[in-house]
Amino acid sequence: MARAGVLMLVYPKDGMPHILFNKRSEHVEKHKGEIAFPGGGWESGDATILDTALRETWEEMSIDPADVTVLGELDDIITISDFVVTPYVGAIPGGYDFKPNIEVAEVVEVPLEAILNGRNLRDDTRLVNGSVERRATYAHNGHLIWGATGMILEGFVRILKTVDDGEDLWKT
Repeated sequence: MARAGVLMLVYPKDGMPHILFNKRSEHVEKHKGEIAFPGGGWESGDATILDTALRETWEEMSIDPADVTVLGELDDIITISDFVVTPYVGAIPGGYDFKPNIEVAEVVEVPLEAILNGRNLRDDTRLVNGSVERRATYAHNGHLIWGATGMILEGFVRILKTVDDGEDLWKT
C-alpha cells in the first residue's frame, strides 16, 4: 500500500478554534470534490511521513512548515484507494493567508465547536468493498466530511472527549 500524510490544523479565528479542510478540485486524480485535510502521498525526497504532510500542506495551501507546531500523531487510517494515511495534528497562527493551489477547489474552515457539539454528526452507512460499514460523517455549511477524513476527525473527537473538562487545550 502507498503511504500518505495529512495535517489536521487548528487555529484561532473569530475568537474560536477552527479546523482547516480543503475541497479537492477536479484537477486531482482521486477523490475529486471531497473534503480533506491538506496532505498527500509520500515521495522519495521525504525523510518521514510528517515531512510528506508538511510538504503537501505547503504545496496545497502555502502554509510554511516553520509556522506549524506539530502537537501529535493520530492512528493510521487505511483508505478505500489503498493508502495508509498517517494524520498529524498541528497548530498555526490565526489570520493565516491561505493560498490554495490548483488541487484545492475551496478552503473550508470549520469551528471546532461545530464538530464537538454533536449536532452536525451523521451516522452514515456505506457499502465499502462489498461490506456495509457505519462511519461518522460530519455536515457543515453544505459540506460533508466523510470517508478517511471523517474517520480521522472521529478519532480526534474521541481523544478530545477524554480530556479533563478543566483543561483548556485550545486557548485563542
